[in-house]
Amino acid sequence: MTGRKVLVLGSGGREHALADALLASPSVARVVVSPGNAGTATPPAGLPPGKTLVSRAGAPLDVARDERPDLVVVGPEAPLTEGLIDQLSVEGFLAFGPSRRAAALEGSKAFMKAVAARHGLRTARFESVTDAGAVEGVVHSFERAPVVKADGLCAGKGVVVAATHHEAIVAARDMLAGRFGPAGTTLVIEEQLVGQEASVHAICDGERAFVLPAARDHKRIFDDDRGPNTGGMGTYAPAPLITPALAQRIERELIQPAVAGMAADGIPFRGTLFAGLMITPEGEPYLLEFNVRFGDPETQVLMSVLDGDVAELLASAARGALRPEVVSVAPRHAVCVVLAAPGYPDTPRVGAAITGLDRAAAIEGVRVYHAGTRVEGGAVVTAGGRVLGVTARGSTLAEAHDRAYRAADTIEFAGKQMRRDIARRALSP
Repeated sequence: MTGRKVLVLGSGGREHALADALLASPSVARVVVSPGNAGTATPPAGLPPGKTLVSRAGAPLDVARDERPDLVVVGPEAPLTEGLIDQLSVEGFLAFGPSRRAAALEGSKAFMKAVAARHGLRTARFESVTDAGAVEGVVHSFERAPVVKADGLCAGKGVVVAATHHEAIVAARDMLAGRFGPAGTTLVIEEQLVGQEASVHAICDGERAFVLPAARDHKRIFDDDRGPNTGGMGTYAPAPLITPALAQRIERELIQPAVAGMAADGIPFRGTLFAGLMITPEGEPYLLEFNVRFGDPETQVLMSVLDGDVAELLASAARGALRPEVVSVAPRHAVCVVLAAPGYPDTPRVGAAITGLDRAAAIEGVRVYHAGTRVEGGAVVTAGGRVLGVTARGSTLAEAHDRAYRAADTIEFAGKQMRRDIARRALSP
């Protein structure tokens, strides 16, 4: 197939990385990103003749009706949980992503926990709470200080990994008092697991799953995992923590049973099933959460280690006839370093001019993915909390790491925040 048009809905680094991979797909001629950002508004250097990348504004359904794409890829979680895939499908569009009912795996942590319990997925002990008066008793029922999670979507910020029982009680009451609005009217309070985290993505067609290499995200704002949680400050893939044997266990014990369980429940899952995992010191994989879309910034490194026709992979999943053979996992590594605005993750300050983008992109193996950017007066300026995802490929993790940090250090804007320890643990002897 040649000449496919793909519409990518979203405006972040994930969408920029997806647009890049889709545009590189042999079956694709045109990628439209809506609303996009300063990066998606500029076609990548060396784009082959006949391929185009554009950004445009508009309501998602209006843009789809106007563009008439062959495939729609929805990036963010909110429109998925609100039923955008259902709406696109009713209008005859082939759309990659879960239905509204299936997207509840991310839209409600209590729903996800219930699915896990029903289908035997290994996860932490938990209690659901809606009454502030019950918080203290539930929190003290856990031997160690528990994790407090708002049930609904909070842009990656509705989780508190408490250091003490008192901190967990304060966090829970704060959420129930309205900190996250309706998303926090129900809480999941769960056992705090010890170990190392990993992210595993699987492309699903309702019955089958194609599991991608594991990635490792760094959630806290500061080095050594200090400070508040963010949407993600950097990633690398493949994560050596997930050995081939462990990857097989995760697929066999968590991913495939989840897909089969959702189908058995009458809610087949089509789209990206993103499992956040904790690997205990004993090597046991526990499910922390399910997301129902590509992670950000995991997508930046995952697309960097995939070769082949990503568009056909996603289209085949959307059709319910998965074709994993159209892509291959390349024998390379990728590292993404996120550059964030001052004030992030609380109240980012925006509007600062960004310099050094061309110098960074000129470094071998580097691609700078835009997230919170816009063009203002002919210059690229900051427009969100996470501004850029400086991503590098390499034949080794060390090479990718060196390239990513060299590129990140060439980019400047007022108050730039970045972690210096992305992938450090994996590189340590």
